[in-house]
Amino acid sequence: MNVLITGGAGFIGSHLVDRRLAAGDRVTVIDDFNDFYSPARKRANIAPHLENPCFRLIEGDIRDETSVARAFEGQDLDAIVHLAARAGVRPSLSAPVLYEEVNVIGTLRLLEAAVRRGKPRFVLASSSSVYGCGRVPFSEEDPVGRPISPYAATKRGAELHVAATHHLEGLAAVCLRIFTVYGPRQRPEMAIARFLRGVEKGEPIPIYGDGSSSRDYTYVDDVIDGIEAALRAPLQFEIINLGGAHPISLSELVAAIEAATGRTAVVERKPDQPGDVPATYASVEKASRLLSFRPRVPLPEGLRRTVAWLRGHAA
Repeated sequence: MNVLITGGAGFIGSHLVDRRLAAGDRVTVIDDFNDFYSPARKRANIAPHLENPCFRLIEGDIRDETSVARAFEGQDLDAIVHLAARAGVRPSLSAPVLYEEVNVIGTLRLLEAAVRRGKPRFVLASSSSVYGCGRVPFSEEDPVGRPISPYAATKRGAELHVAATHHLEGLAAVCLRIFTVYGPRQRPEMAIARFLRGVEKGEPIPIYGDGSSSRDYTYVDDVIDGIEAALRAPLQFEIINLGGAHPISLSELVAAIEAATGRTAVVERKPDQPGDVPATYASVEKASRLLSFRPRVPLPEGLRRTVAWLRGHAA
């Protein structure tokens, strides 16, 4: 398979690059190495592949038509996995225009190029945030018309543009609503990464609210399994959840991190944050039925692997 992975130097993207190159695919990555977090970390993620003749890196912005064209030129793609995005609910509150430009306009640039260049299968990384404060577990059949953050709105907007392109142009596409992902290389501002670093260093970790909010944490290898299944499945257009299907509270997460590290957390209480939802919980029935997806890595094991990686990459 010849696949384009946007954001392929990031957390999830670099794991997918590893997996597809190991399977013998040709992989093109487009990444702008922005400073949302350390560009050096992203470069380290893909450094092992730079001499691989099956790997090609385009340093460019998906908002830029010329950069996107460079990613397509000289090859016939079988698939696009669109992972590049401005991520995070809280940062989107202060930069909504930037989030709209990257997550919506950038997606449109890729869709237009895909239609012009043979209509390769398109897999979009969407987000559980589109569900807002809905009932749990979240089902793909639930209404999602009231996002509660700019980030969530842009992810829903991207889904709608993919749906419209499928309808108008016949582009085969899958939108994956991915639930909170963790594991080696996780973005440093995300809760598990922050908490692990804090506990390892004996520093206070910030807990927003009373600790009762819950998240459906999903180990990165399980997410990669789901993405790869979406690449293989003969689907024309679907929206599908990928999650661990086993939410835990923030207080339970802290206890699990203490068990994984063998250390006691120093907790710093903070008020609830605007844009945060009280709970996420994925129904994965559709993913099981259409993708044969089943989350395999329980939280204690995922945390053990993440701690081992963190201790081996301490800086």
